[in-house]
Amino acid sequence: APSSDIGDRSVFHYGTLRSGQALKSLGNLIVVGDVNPGAELTAVGNIIVMGILRGIVHAGCNGDKTAVVCASKMMPTQIRIADIITRPPDEELSSSWVPEMAYIKDSNIYIDNYLAKNIK
Repeated sequence: APSSDIGDRSVFHYGTLRSGQALKSLGNLIVVGDVNPGAELTAVGNIIVMGILRGIVHAGCNGDKTAVVCASKMMPTQIRIADIITRPPDEELSSSWVPEMAYIKDSNIYIDNYLAKNIK
């Protein structure tokens, strides 16, 4: 189902997610807080983290390749969108807080500064 049909099933979570905690949503998943390593987020739609994303995320878990993952600071251990999986580079790219968005293009996951990205 397209992401626009799932807004009423979205989950809003306020607070930090610790290792071992998992959140799932049949819609979009919005976390206001940090996601620590070992925490997992899964959503049929988009995943938005207003904080540091250090855990595992799976957006578009029912196969929606238009789903995106956005975070105030993107440092996940794994990103999965639909059936495509990527791991971040080993080196720390930047210590600054740059809001970023991960999305699928040409069967690959790309991560860009989302303020510069043309949103579909």
